Amino acid sequence: MTDYLIVLNKDENTVNFIDEPTRKIVKTVSVGKNPHEVSVTPNGKKAYISCAGENTIEVFDMEKLELLIIIKHPEFRFPHESAILPDGSKVVLASTYANKVFIIDVATDAVEKIIDGRRMTHMVSIQPDGSKAYISNIGDNSVSVLDIATMKWLTHIPVGRSPEGINISPDGKWLYCANQDDDQVFVIDTSNNALHARISTGRVPIRVTFSRDGTLAFIPNREGNCVSVVKVETHREIKRIPVGIWAGGTVVNAKGDKLYVANNKTNDISVIDVKTLKVVDTIDVGLHPDGIAFCHVGE
Repeated sequence: MTDYLIVLNKDENTVNFIDEPTRKIVKTVSVGKNPHEVSVTPNGKKAYISCAGENTIEVFDMEKLELLIIIKHPEFRFPHESAILPDGSKVVLASTYANKVFIIDVATDAVEKIIDGRRMTHMVSIQPDGSKAYISNIGDNSVSVLDIATMKWLTHIPVGRSPEGINISPDGKWLYCANQDDDQVFVIDTSNNALHARISTGRVPIRVTFSRDGTLAFIPNREGNCVSVVKVETHREIKRIPVGIWAGGTVVNAKGDKLYVANNKTNDISVIDVKTLKVVDTIDVGLHPDGIAFCHVGE
């Protein structure tokens, strides 16, 4: 059994595979241009890396830490974030300049459906029960809701300016949407897709990650060089944690005791203790780290 952090370095076109318990890089692999985001299958066997500058998806075998296949499609234009259904069957990919959502079959790694979206589809989050996918549209100031059973749009929710980071709470009740040009997070009630609350954050909130128990939300503020900590019960910010420069991708480990934050311009990862809400370590990585994921390999 091995727990890995997967870190994408955008300015050197590499991926670092980091042994999570020791925080040591065990392997670095060159990938396509401008790797942006990475998603991992629920069984931990495959990782999907979007190389936005190459217009490809590189699929890695996480047991061997080796490239399996490169997925290409003529309509990929800046493929960005993907998310994988809880049953591990499909990848839902937002391609930003294509203004489209691609459905990829995990068994065959083939594109099986293309769905026209709103302007600048960018980030993806999936309901824990796998029923719906939420996609942020930077250029449309909206979040689109996709019905997974029919692969049709249910609605498009107006949000703030330039929405980017989105995530759904572990209980499926709340969608948090980071509006980077408003310095706010919109809280959407997923039962009716209505705005429930607004949370003021630091400058340019860019991502959203929930604690494993769902009690806290962590929002990295790119221009604020800090992470806003929000108490989900009240949807109120309770603390800001200083990190490196240009905080970006975030992920919580399987134990739920550590939050990892990719700092784009200090080329490192801040390690935050979830209980004390303090930075306890820093991991040096490659140039301009951003996309980050956690992967548990083995039984």
